[in-house]
Amino acid sequence: MTRLQPTQPMLTRLLEVACALTALVGLAPLLLLFAALIWMDDGRPVLFRQTRVGRNGRPFRILKFRTMRPGSFGRAITAAGDRRVTRVGTWLRRLKLDELPQLINVLKGDMSLIGPRPEVPEFVEFDNALWRAVLEVRPGITDLASLVYRNEEDMLGPALDPDAYYRSAILPAKLRLNLQYLQSRSVRQDLRLLWLTARYSFFPRGFDRDRVARSFSVQECKL
Repeated sequence: MTRLQPTQPMLTRLLEVACALTALVGLAPLLLLFAALIWMDDGRPVLFRQTRVGRNGRPFRILKFRTMRPGSFGRAITAAGDRRVTRVGTWLRRLKLDELPQLINVLKGDMSLIGPRPEVPEFVEFDNALWRAVLEVRPGITDLASLVYRNEEDMLGPALDPDAYYRSAILPAKLRLNLQYLQSRSVRQDLRLLWLTARYSFFPRGFDRDRVARSFSVQECKL
């Protein structure tokens, strides 16, 4: 297995911080609107914080717009039709807009704009070589696996045990896809990934995960 470079060039980090700051300022009216919608629909809190596993296995608190009812308990993952999700939350999750507060995580250094999505501790296998390779890099707001599996909740919906299906099938496929992307990553690929993430967030119609994977010259990991 090819070893990934664990360090991030200073110039890239400065560019990410600049982009995150610009996005936060430019999107401030939308962020305030989403916060107001959440508050009017289901009260406070507006933000959701959860422990995730970051680079080199370091835990951190990820930020999201809250999409579930306060005090909701249940599965660690969310499948289509989950009754814990609020009305506004359903809309935010479908368009992936609940992830926007993670721009703050980028500023703090917990995350990058692009990198493997950070998992909750219970799904991370530190003795697995594939996991160790993926954890060498800073997690991101988006990655190719997140784009290819953007309809993950719909895929989990029919499963009798969504947690087990995610752990045994979807998660390993996403990890392999992450590794393929990281081993052939380029600035051009990163810019294209950011563009497609934004495009399919606001205009999800016509999304084809196999076509997206092939366009990045990687093989989509069949389930």
